[in-house]
Amino acid sequence: MQKKAIIVGAGPAGLTAAYELLQRTDIIPIVLEKSTDIGGISKTVNYKGNRIDIGGHRFFSKSDRVMDWWMTMMPLDKEASEIFSISYQNKTREVKPKRADNDSDTLVAQDPDLIMLVRQRLSRIYFLKQFFTYPIQLSIETLSKLGLVTTVSIMFSYLYARVFPRKEEKSLEDFMINRFGTTLYHLFFKDYTEKVWGVACKDISAEWGAQRIKGISIGKAIAHAIKATIDAGKPKDLKQKNVETSLIEQFLYPKHGPGQLWEEVARQVIEKGGTVLMQHDVVKIHTQNNQITGVTALDKTTGETVLLEGDYFFSTMPMQELIADLDANVPANVKEIAAGLMYRDFVTIGILLKNLSLTDKKTGEQKPATLKDTWIYIQEKDVKVGRLQLFNNWSPYMVKDPDTTWVGMEYFCNKGDEFWEQSDETIRIKAIEELCKIGLAQQSDVLDATVLRMEKTYPAYFGTYNRFDELKDYINSYENLFLVGRNGMHKYNNSDHSMLTAMVAVDNIIAGVVTKTNIWSINTEQEYHEEKK
Repeated sequence: MQKKAIIVGAGPAGLTAAYELLQRTDIIPIVLEKSTDIGGISKTVNYKGNRIDIGGHRFFSKSDRVMDWWMTMMPLDKEASEIFSISYQNKTREVKPKRADNDSDTLVAQDPDLIMLVRQRLSRIYFLKQFFTYPIQLSIETLSKLGLVTTVSIMFSYLYARVFPRKEEKSLEDFMINRFGTTLYHLFFKDYTEKVWGVACKDISAEWGAQRIKGISIGKAIAHAIKATIDAGKPKDLKQKNVETSLIEQFLYPKHGPGQLWEEVARQVIEKGGTVLMQHDVVKIHTQNNQITGVTALDKTTGETVLLEGDYFFSTMPMQELIADLDANVPANVKEIAAGLMYRDFVTIGILLKNLSLTDKKTGEQKPATLKDTWIYIQEKDVKVGRLQLFNNWSPYMVKDPDTTWVGMEYFCNKGDEFWEQSDETIRIKAIEELCKIGLAQQSDVLDATVLRMEKTYPAYFGTYNRFDELKDYINSYENLFLVGRNGMHKYNNSDHSMLTAMVAVDNIIAGVVTKTNIWSINTEQEYHEEKK
C-alpha cells in the first residue's frame, strides 16, 4: 500500500515538504490548511489590485539548496539574447535565454509573470525625523546627525563594553550591550525591540539575538561600509553567502509577492498527485505508542469532520495547539510548558497615497517625496507603529497604479490587547494619523486604506521558553512526527530556514534517520552563525 504523509499547514515549510516528497519519494502528501490562503505568513494579500506582503520577505539564503529551489520554481527575470551567468562566491552558473525541450537546466522563465525580480535593498531607521542607515553604522553621516556629545558617549560606552563585557549573556539586553555599548543600545535598540515584543529586553532570551541579530556589531558594520565603498561598481553576488543577513543589499523577489511563489508550489503539488485541502482545521491528533496514526480535521466549509490516516506527519501548527490536540496521555510538565509559550501578533494597515512627503528643511513645508526604501524602522517614541513597508520598492507590480504609493504600516501587538480589539476603522484612522504625525505623509494625499490581522506571527523567547527543551524532548519521542517551520518549531525561522527544516526532514525519511537533531540544528548551525570561528 502506498504510504501517505499528513502535512499540517500550507506555508513555506508545509508546501516544501509536500513538493520534496513528490519529487524524491513514492509518499503521497495531503496538506491541510485551516485558512483560505496559501502561503502562511508568506502569503500575498490582494486589495483592489494592490498587493500586501505581510511582514516583508526578502528571497535571500546562504543555502545553495534553497536558492536553487527558488530559481527553479520561479526563474530569474533576465532578458538576454545570449547565454549569461550568475556568479557567486567564485562559482558561476550559465543561464540560457530559451528553454529547449531537452534542456532541464535553464533558469529563464517562459511565463513572463512567473519570475523572480532582482531588487535592491534599502532599509533605514527613522529617528528624530531623520534617516539613519540600517543596521546602524558609525559613519560620518550618522555621527554628524547625532552630535558630538552623543558620538563621544557612543565611543566610550562601546569601548567599555568590549573591555568589560557582561560575562554571561542571559538576556537580549546583555547580548546587545556587549555588541553595541550602552549608549547605542538605548538609542537604537531598546525602545524599538520592546515595541516589537511588548516586554523588556532584559526579559527576552539572548537566544533571540543569536538568531536574529547574528553577525551584526559596530565593528562589522564599519567593515561592511568600507568594503561596500571599495566594491562599488563590481558585479553583485546574488547569493551573497559572506554577507550577514541584516546587511544584504540585493535580493530576489517574486513579481507579485511571496504568495505567488507558494501558490505555484501548491499548484505543482496538486499536479504531481498531492492533495491540498483548504479550510481544514486539525482538531485532534491520534497516537499509538510513539507514533502518530492520524488526524481529525474540521472542514470549515461544511462543518463536518474527516479522519485522515497516514504514515508520516509534518506539523507547522503552533506547538501550543499541537500539544492541546494530542489524544495521548501528555505529561503535566509538557502541557504546562506548551500552554505557557507566548507569541506576538501583527497588524498591517495598507495605505494608498498620492505620494509620500517630507518636510523641506529650508521652508518647513511638506513636499512630495520619493523614497527608495523597502523597510523603514520607526524609532520615534510618540507613535506605536513599528515599521513601514513601501511596497512599490519591493516590486513595482505590487501596486495597481504606478503613480500612487502603497505603504504598509506594521503594528506589533497581542491578540486581545487594547490595540487588537479596536475596530478596523479605528485602527485605520490611527495609522493614517501616525503616518502624518511622523512627517511622511499628508492627510490630503490619502486615497484608501485597509486593515489585516495576523495571529502568532512571531514565536516569543520568553514565557515558558526557558523550559523549551523538556517540550522538545517529548515531541521528539514520536518517531514519525516532524516539526518544521517557524511556529511548528517555535523558532524564529526565516522562510529559507523553514524550507530547510522540511527538506532535511524528507532527507531523514529517505535515509531512515530517526533522530531529529539535524532538523533542530537549522538556524543555529555554522552556515547561519555570525561567528565564523
